[in-house]
Parts: sequence; C-alpha cells; structure tokens
Amino acid sequence: MFETGKSVEIVEVSARDGIQNESEILSVDTKLDLIRKASDAGARRLEVTSFVNPKRVPQMADADELAARLPKGTARYIGLALNARGFERAVAAGLDEANFVVVASDTFNRRNQGVGTEETLAAWAEIAQTAKGRIGTGLTIGAAFGCPFEGEVPLARLLTIVERAMAHPPDELALADTIGVATPADVMERVGAVRRAFPEVPIRLHLHNTRNTGLANAWAGIMAGAVTLDASLGGVGGCPFAPRATGNIPTEDLVYMLERAGICTGLDLDACIDAAGWLEEQLGHELPGMVMKAGGFPASGAA
Repeated sequence: MFETGKSVEIVEVSARDGIQNESEILSVDTKLDLIRKASDAGARRLEVTSFVNPKRVPQMADADELAARLPKGTARYIGLALNARGFERAVAAGLDEANFVVVASDTFNRRNQGVGTEETLAAWAEIAQTAKGRIGTGLTIGAAFGCPFEGEVPLARLLTIVERAMAHPPDELALADTIGVATPADVMERVGAVRRAFPEVPIRLHLHNTRNTGLANAWAGIMAGAVTLDASLGGVGGCPFAPRATGNIPTEDLVYMLERAGICTGLDLDACIDAAGWLEEQLGHELPGMVMKAGGFPASGAA
C-alpha cells in the first residue's frame, strides 16, 4: 500500500490537452492567465501547448507566441510534439521539456500523426539522441489501454512498443488512457508490467475520465508505482483525433482525493477550485469537475 505522508506529482495539462478540443479559441492572454492561475495554485510542471499543425488543432496555433511569453522561473513547461519538426520547435521555444507521442495502435498513430507506429518509433530514436543536453524528454504511449479504431490493445503489444522505445530512454515514460477505457485492474497490470521491465524509468499516467473511472485508475496507478499523474482544471479535455475521448481527471478532484488520503500534492485545493471556476467562465459551458461544484471538506471556515 502507498504510505501516507508521501507525495505524488501532478502535471497540469489544461492549457494543452484541456482546451485543445474546445471550439472557443482562447487568446494567448487568456491562456497565460490560465497558466498563471495553475502556477499560483501550486502546479510546478505544466504542459502548456503542442507544436502541431495549426490546421488540425487550431487551438494550438499560437504555440510559439505563448512559449515566448511564459512567466520565467515559476514552473517547468512542457510542450507536446508528434514529429521531429514539432520537437525542434519545442527546443527553439525554450521550453524545459518536450513530450513526444507514439500511439500503441497503428491505425490511431496514422490518424494522430499521419504515419505508422514504426515510423514514429524511428523518429523517436533520432529525437532521443538529438535531445541530450538540449531539453528534457518525456515519451507518451498513447492508447496504451485501448484504441477507438482497433479496440483492445494487447499487453504484449504495449510491452513491445515500450521495449522498442526504451532502447533510447526518455527522462520519463507516460502511459495514456487516451479514450478513457481502462479499469483499475488494467492500470495495475500495465503499470506493474512496465515497472518490472524497466524499473529505472519514472512512470507518468495520463488518464481520461470518459467512463468515470479516472480517479479510481489514478489511485490504482499510484499503488502500482506511478509517480506522476496528469490532470486538468475542471476536468476539461479531449482528443481531436479520437471519437468521444472526453475529459481529463479534474485537478481539484484529484487533489482532494489524494490530500484527504494523506498524500501530498503541493497544490492548494481552494486555489484549484477557483481556477476551475474561472476556466469554466472563459469556455462558456459547464465543466465536469465535481469538487469545483461541491467544494472541499471540511468547508473553508467551518468550525
């Protein structure tokens, strides 16, 4: 069991994965306000943008300008990259980390990146070599628990891809439940299998709450040895290339669960709730987070 008093790192992804599927295009100023609010709430690693084709993801068209205007010295900033060009843009933008993606199913990899899984693995091998001494690296295995086009992703398939990728080790390896199909048993099994095969690499989890299993999966991931979890204020999020891939884990819901269990996150719950409410106003529609509606417990100011 996970010992109380330990800590879990939360990477705030609302400025990237959170808003990338939103029809309301947020201005750079609004995105910077979102990043500042998350930082003020205690977030120390934030995935702030993706260096992708703006025609395919219009919300990220301002990636270079956003990166140039980020407040310095308050947090580590991560940019998502799907190919070598995106990676070089992340380096040129002066970000602290580049998060590269390879998808566990070939069909989804082609939908997401325009090439097959093999081509993306080959690109990663080159990127991993050129990244040394230039930028921190994360590698995310997308659709690690299931694919919207091919269905089940066998564990053997996932481990083969992880093994191929780990020939050129990233600083951090993430497993992504891109379409929110995992159960706690799946998370325990897959995180455990990767840790046994590569015990030296830190494991990060990117979990979607599409089928209301996100928080349970987060807990299972911690029990299995994941040390970092992605979350998004208000639970906003989705993938433009995966049907019905709605909603990340709400940051404030995750903070509430972990802090109540005696696990330190370094984030301030009330500030997270306030930031989630602000983001809801900017997007103009209700967000799925629950704690932003109910508040923490005991309520602030209660006797």
